[in-house]
Amino acid sequence: MKKSLLSIALTSALATSAFVSTQASAVEGLSANAAVVSQYFFRGIAQTTTASASAGVDYEVGNFSVGTWAADVQDGIEIDFYGAYGNELENGLGYSLGFTSYQYTGDFDSAYNEVNLGLSYDFLSVSYNIGQHDEDAGLGIDESDYDFLSLTAEYEGFYATYGTWGKDFDGDYVEVGYGAEVSGFDLGVALIVNSKELDVETAEGDETLVFSISKSF
Repeated sequence: MKKSLLSIALTSALATSAFVSTQASAVEGLSANAAVVSQYFFRGIAQTTTASASAGVDYEVGNFSVGTWAADVQDGIEIDFYGAYGNELENGLGYSLGFTSYQYTGDFDSAYNEVNLGLSYDFLSVSYNIGQHDEDAGLGIDESDYDFLSLTAEYEGFYATYGTWGKDFDGDYVEVGYGAEVSGFDLGVALIVNSKELDVETAEGDETLVFSISKSF
């Protein structure tokens, strides 16, 4: 019987992270993760029209963390590199400062580089990101600047996020979802509603239901 794309992607992602986890178990602060989503969205923008597998490795020491993460984007592979410093004050206010570089193989997109700022308190968190989209003449992409602001509320597995793009980019979206652990796997479902500026398929705005399964090692 022919395997589904979802099962093939999940097997591949889990195999990759399982290999990394055997190394991670010997190093304190090192961890790995793998996931499959029915459709990959990033900040309200569809990156694929089909299922996508991903895997990543993270290392934490004290309040510092670094990591890398890769995902299938159909026309290539997205490979992210990131680092951050985060802390939580005695009053419960958390803060973070970091940097992320989004790199791509194939003809999917040109690179993005951004500074990440975050605040959190109780069930609320705010993220503000300032970045630059690199020029790629071969893909017809001009250099541009952007910022992205998001507000997220979480409660007992439920969450809701509002995100909005600014500067040379435009558009906003709302995402509501729920996640739970089942037999060692994290299962999730989310409804994403984006504006016409973020709807790459019809440019009219759309609603999409996304399912996910992931595991950390």
